[in-house]
Amino acid sequence: MRDGMTYAPKGRPQPVVKPGEFKVAAIGLDHGHIYGMCNGLTEAGAEVKWVYDPDPAKVAEFQKAFPGAQAARCREEILSDQEVKLVAGAAVPSERCALGLEVMDAGKDYFTDKGPFTTLEQLAQARVKVEETKRKYMVYYSERLHVESAVYAGQLIQEGAIGRVLHVAGFGPHRLSADSRPEWFFQKKHYGGIIADIGSHQVEQFLFYTDAKDAMVLHSKVANYHHKEYPELEDFGDATLLADNGATGYFRVDWFTPDALPTWGDGRIFIMGTDGYIELRKYIDVARENTTDHVYLVNHAGMHYIPVAGKVGFPFFGQLILDCINRTENAMTQAHAFKAAELCLKAQAMAIRIGEN
Repeated sequence: MRDGMTYAPKGRPQPVVKPGEFKVAAIGLDHGHIYGMCNGLTEAGAEVKWVYDPDPAKVAEFQKAFPGAQAARCREEILSDQEVKLVAGAAVPSERCALGLEVMDAGKDYFTDKGPFTTLEQLAQARVKVEETKRKYMVYYSERLHVESAVYAGQLIQEGAIGRVLHVAGFGPHRLSADSRPEWFFQKKHYGGIIADIGSHQVEQFLFYTDAKDAMVLHSKVANYHHKEYPELEDFGDATLLADNGATGYFRVDWFTPDALPTWGDGRIFIMGTDGYIELRKYIDVARENTTDHVYLVNHAGMHYIPVAGKVGFPFFGQLILDCINRTENAMTQAHAFKAAELCLKAQAMAIRIGEN
């Protein structure tokens, strides 16, 4: 997979509901992540009943992957269908909040691609609407939720394999593939900035692995080092974080994946604890293996290499379906989803602009 925009992992079907018991719909096909979102839901037993996008070509392409999905004439046809319990959407980032508010007002749960917002004002509106409607505003933070090595790292930490987590360093390089990107991708009012966009993955992972409820952004930077033909694009961003439990973190995101790498980015995570450390080589073990999901664990018991591709699965999606049915929060708490969004938006807003020379 050379382009992260079309990243759509497929795992083993692990249904948590009977056929037809949990029906969902897709609205907004602007980002290819909608395929990964719906793959995860259907593998957990959901049925995609409807799809809607103003572009009929996108709808037709989606129906090739999900042939049971009916093409809706408008959003309202989906939102008025009482059988639909959850709406998945990968709209233009600046439009994701408005869609979510509409979905929740219709009495349905909402599952959006990251970044879920482009402004703090949108986040405030969503928080109010969640409280008002008691619906869910869940977020597809795919670099943890849809990556088996990232899921397994969480299990290791919960088992105490490295003790208390003290520091998380995340690296999220991406391939730009500028010629294949839509116009909105290069317009900051629509994509929100590099930290608000792909940096949201890194903030969410930091909060999850450190088991933090809140954090401060100590420092952040953005730049357009090498793509001056796209003046609103940011091709580099980083940030330093301090969690409410004392853990610290750093992450870097960029659009500089070189052409020779056979995947869209050499994503890495380093997690340091009091009793050991974990390294994740998520999408490739560069110059060694073109396979995914390599976990390296070093603790007092020894040094371990654990290849986990195809062995862990993606439990988030089944948990999300059951959360929607039972009104629980086992997949992800609403507070966590919103806190990750809040921190990446704050890091984006306070970022120092560098690299102008």
